Amino acid sequence: MAFRPSRYLPILEWGRDYRRETLVNDLIAAVIVTIMLIPQSLAYAMLAGLPPVIGLYASILPLIAYALFGTSRTLAVGPVAILSLMTAAAAGKVAAQGSEAYIQAALILAFLSGVILLVLGLFRMGFLANFLSHPVVSGFITASGIIIAASQLKHILGVEAGGHNLFEIVIELGASLGDINFPTLIIGVASLIFLFGSRKYLKPALIKAGLPEKAAAILTRTGPVFAVIASILAVALLRLEEEGVRILREVPRDLPSIGLPAFDRDVWMQLVGSAALISLIGFVESTSVAKTLAAKRRQRVDPNQELIGLGAASMTAGISSGYPVTGGLARSAVNFDAGAETPAAGAFTAVGIALATLFLTPYLYFLPQAVLAATIIVAVLSLVDLKAIWQVWTYSRSDFAAMAATILVTLLSGVELGVTTGVALSLFLHLYNTSRPHFALVGQMPGTHHFRNVNRHSVVISDQVLIIRIDESLYFANARFLEDTVYCVLSNRPDLEHLVLMCPAVNRIDASGLESLEAINLRLKDADVTLHLSEVKGPVMDRLKRSHFLEELTGNVYLNTYDAMEDLDLETVQMAFSRDAKTTTPDAIPCPSLRMAGIDRV
Repeated sequence: MAFRPSRYLPILEWGRDYRRETLVNDLIAAVIVTIMLIPQSLAYAMLAGLPPVIGLYASILPLIAYALFGTSRTLAVGPVAILSLMTAAAAGKVAAQGSEAYIQAALILAFLSGVILLVLGLFRMGFLANFLSHPVVSGFITASGIIIAASQLKHILGVEAGGHNLFEIVIELGASLGDINFPTLIIGVASLIFLFGSRKYLKPALIKAGLPEKAAAILTRTGPVFAVIASILAVALLRLEEEGVRILREVPRDLPSIGLPAFDRDVWMQLVGSAALISLIGFVESTSVAKTLAAKRRQRVDPNQELIGLGAASMTAGISSGYPVTGGLARSAVNFDAGAETPAAGAFTAVGIALATLFLTPYLYFLPQAVLAATIIVAVLSLVDLKAIWQVWTYSRSDFAAMAATILVTLLSGVELGVTTGVALSLFLHLYNTSRPHFALVGQMPGTHHFRNVNRHSVVISDQVLIIRIDESLYFANARFLEDTVYCVLSNRPDLEHLVLMCPAVNRIDASGLESLEAINLRLKDADVTLHLSEVKGPVMDRLKRSHFLEELTGNVYLNTYDAMEDLDLETVQMAFSRDAKTTTPDAIPCPSLRMAGIDRV
């Protein structure tokens, strides 16, 4: 296979067709996203416990890196709420918030998470994100959103309060209620009302006033900018700083310095686990957004190349005074709605942020921290999906268990332990459920070639031939379960002559599964029962041919179950097509072996 540079540098592909009209659309989108990203970057850096300017730094070179290596045409990369919270939790383990060591820890996290993503991308390991099930991710985001919103209430109230989990935050907020700064409270509540109100009512009002729907949507999403401008004017004109309102104060006007984070082996080793979690969460969040937007334009996103693009972005953040970044839902939606056509829009946004850092930051001096906190609260509460909890509960108890554990542990113990618990419990439940796979005794539906569960349908069955349908791949965790089930059936059917294992859902048989099949074959042979297989998939059959099992198999392998029955018990097959077919109604046949093994009636 010939090496294609565009495989690792997608810019070489979309750059060939870059036109003037594309440039104009990307520039317009970049201006809009830049306006939105300035307050967001400042707010998320504050959430991460970092100087606000670091949020701006994380929105410059990482965007250019993603434009070179990313595959999504509209994904907008930068600081996001979830990774900011995870950065604060991880960096807080090795240094005090506000210290130089804390800032270095954030840089190390960005660099390490970038390296991890890059390595995974080079080895084409995007499938690893599948280990985070949707209920776990949904539960983690919901719990994190609640923690983030609660952690920002101190800025709305104008009090000192800390805490790493919901319990600690609530306790400290409760103890600080007597110190509320009322001018700050008024600004914070007014900002929340405006931001929530603009999200719900501004778009319909603008459309009613004659503005196109697309333009109305963009203006609605840039609502925080209006709150920022109004609050700056209010604080400056009314001198609210003298009343105890905490403001942003001076933001450095320098561009980020370039260089590797300070190397301390112990610190790097302490942070590598947190960096891996940040990488995984960031990748899952980003690719889900990228795929959703790409589908709307019938474009394609390559998950493995996305690993490289996001890895390059995060590594670049680590060497340019930033902190971990990924694709954000809100800004990506704005970028999409504003008409961005290529990743160049992100590069132009980076230029806009750099110019803002150099020339606009003096005008942010009087920006109240309460407004930035309100911006964060409104953004993260949109991610809290309580309805999903009920939906998962009604659909799958095991998925709900993983989701509930993730939510509770995240709320009570912190983000890292929460997501780790969710992943571990998901894998455990998967192994547990697949270790007890569903098997069904099946019979022939009258007048058809189809075979269905005897506990669900009125079917025709044979006295000499028993058919067991296996509804799961056979591997080390469930191989012994299959043996126990077959032996239990055998003990309840002394007249049995043939056993057919129907395998339409078996996608894989590992060495343990093969060993169990061999043991079953020998045990049935000793009992004068012939073992047959039917509906075995091609890849599974290819593997079986590499072993001695097919040579030792006492029976045959049939293309379909009807052929097996026609060969083994033609009389029963003919009866199934007669008018007087004697059917077995559900529950008429006792299946103690299957019920004893814990099988349900699926």
